[in-house]
Amino acid sequence: MTATVEPTTTPSTLKVLGACPHDCPDTCAMVITVDDGVATDVTGNKAMPYTNGGLCVKVDHYLDRVYSPDRVLYPMRRTGPKGSGEFERITWDEAITEVADRYRSIIDEHGAEAIIPCNYLGTQGILQGLNVGDPFFNKLGATVAERTYCDSGACTAYVLTMGDSAGVDPESFVHSKFILIWAANIMSTNLHLWPYIAEARRRGAKVVVVDPVRTRTAKAADWHIPIRPGTDGALAMAMMHVIINEGLTDDAYVAEHTVGIEELTERVQQYTPEWASQETGIPVEDIYALAREYATTQPSVIRIGVAVERHAGGGQTVRALACLPALVGAWRNPGGGILQLPLWAFPVNWPAFMHPELQTPGTRVVNLYQLGEALTGGLDLETPLKALFVYNSNPVVVCPDQERMVRGLMREDLFTVVSEQFMTDTADYADIVLPATTQLEQTDINFSWGHLYVTYNNQSIAPLGEAVPNTELFRRLAAAMGFEEPCFQRSDDDMIAEAFDWTAPAMEGITVESLKELGFQRLNVPSADEYAPHAEGGFPTPSGKVEFYSSGAAGGNFVVPLFRQGSNDHQPGTPVDPLPHYIAPREGRDSDLAARYPLSMLSPKAHAFINSSYANLDFHRKVQKEPALLINPEDAQERGIETGMTVRVFNDRGAFTVLAKVDPSTMPGVTVSSMGHWRKNALALATPASLNPTAFADLGNAPTFSDTLVEVEIVGGAS
Repeated sequence: MTATVEPTTTPSTLKVLGACPHDCPDTCAMVITVDDGVATDVTGNKAMPYTNGGLCVKVDHYLDRVYSPDRVLYPMRRTGPKGSGEFERITWDEAITEVADRYRSIIDEHGAEAIIPCNYLGTQGILQGLNVGDPFFNKLGATVAERTYCDSGACTAYVLTMGDSAGVDPESFVHSKFILIWAANIMSTNLHLWPYIAEARRRGAKVVVVDPVRTRTAKAADWHIPIRPGTDGALAMAMMHVIINEGLTDDAYVAEHTVGIEELTERVQQYTPEWASQETGIPVEDIYALAREYATTQPSVIRIGVAVERHAGGGQTVRALACLPALVGAWRNPGGGILQLPLWAFPVNWPAFMHPELQTPGTRVVNLYQLGEALTGGLDLETPLKALFVYNSNPVVVCPDQERMVRGLMREDLFTVVSEQFMTDTADYADIVLPATTQLEQTDINFSWGHLYVTYNNQSIAPLGEAVPNTELFRRLAAAMGFEEPCFQRSDDDMIAEAFDWTAPAMEGITVESLKELGFQRLNVPSADEYAPHAEGGFPTPSGKVEFYSSGAAGGNFVVPLFRQGSNDHQPGTPVDPLPHYIAPREGRDSDLAARYPLSMLSPKAHAFINSSYANLDFHRKVQKEPALLINPEDAQERGIETGMTVRVFNDRGAFTVLAKVDPSTMPGVTVSSMGHWRKNALALATPASLNPTAFADLGNAPTFSDTLVEVEIVGGAS
């Protein structure tokens, strides 16, 4: 199979090699069948070893998205009140001219910092994804939008402990003997890793899941350990207490490849399993058993999910988890260690896409996690925001503080532009809506944060209507603003040529031409059967070792070299505790707030959606079912709640209304309502985002979605 054509019975039929665009660790290779210019099938590429020809439920019906009658296909201008969804079609020239004129006017009156972009990973490719608009807004002088929704705290902690290592090759999980899945629902959000876990089980491995909820993955595991939200760090520290005090460490590995064991030994003495049991709700004997089995069953591996950072002490939790494999020598063999983000292995040329040199020094930074506050005066900005440009995101659903977000978007003096494929909750409040292409209508090249393959997406069909890729959108905007720097003149092919450091050892044997032809290639690293990157140490830290005692934290000199524009939560030169430690949930079980709102609410990823993507499509809504609140039978009985009743979930920030589902899969004191359902389709026009806090976690300005305390009450009878 070539990039675009395979011999078929009809010359007009093409087989095009593509790649999934989504913010998912699997980054699947795809094959698109095109007949007479129309895509007729999207399947997984069976030649790709990791994804092995499979697609998840989100993408398996991708043509429903591409050819949906609800697609935005032409530029539009608002004609009715904000939020009414009333628009008229205009030309691209009219749209771009209006945006450029309004920006010049706003800059003249208020300064460029009155403009802010809002984007994330609605598409994840290097060209069309997170950084595609950075050069434009940097040159414009707009407020810098800091983007730390996902893994920023975990990355900070991970790098402080063991450097920017790719960690365990997910394909080498077949060699693992003890697999500890922590805060990750693999079967819903990392589906293609599961066959490797299943193969390890066939070879005798034990699979353990630590999660407050008995998820699909937890149900399939050998052992599910329920844990109170936000207390993961207590369990990790107690595990180290047991491993060190019972002599279960790999002393030779610790001596040769770590620093700070004496200090760590002293630190963990306070974190006894008996104490941790009170914090976590896990029986004492289970904490001892987990620590002993993890330490003595080698090679052992930990797979951490994004959710592990989403509470007050998330960063220190990841620091503790990253210490564990070195303590027990798990790194010695393939299938041993920890898997966080393999993206560290990819030599992506981020500066070529961000162009930070265009940014005016001292430009203010606003974290998008606090966008609702920023739009409504809650951050007390010296220059108020007067323009918002949204692309690759749907902040009404994915940001916290939903009520304030909507109030901000309702402002008549806020000029809002949204580039989208559909009229989302956010697009309804736009002044100008611009049509964006889907993956089949654009070219892109991808790293992965879940495996070690580069993938290439060949454009397979012409854009529908007047939709344009993000790269073209920002070329047009730059031209309208008179920006003449070479980066604004680049074609997509020029940008692909800059996507990686093609001379890096990891890219040996990989070229743009070979990727176009093959659709994917594995980085130049050892095979999964041989891949044990730290069997002999060699960690990319200042010491070259796992730093139980972090020199970077102690000296206050650390930055996470990632693709997120913005500041770090940490001021250079300001030391952070160099040893991992436990930070309790911000509002403990005995606090005044917990007395009023005694239930924790988790809002995990939905099985059939990618964040809010696909939540408007009939097939995906049918699979996901109507929004619901899972509540433990004990908590339900106390409140007189039965399955099918309409309940109100609320706290000081807001409320949403949803159907109750009494379900023992969530532990007492914990409720669950998946995120992603659109606000316009929800009861009472609100979703779980209306209750989430805007406080940051301990490291990396990470979000605290899981630090959400609520109460639940009946508002209707059984349906």
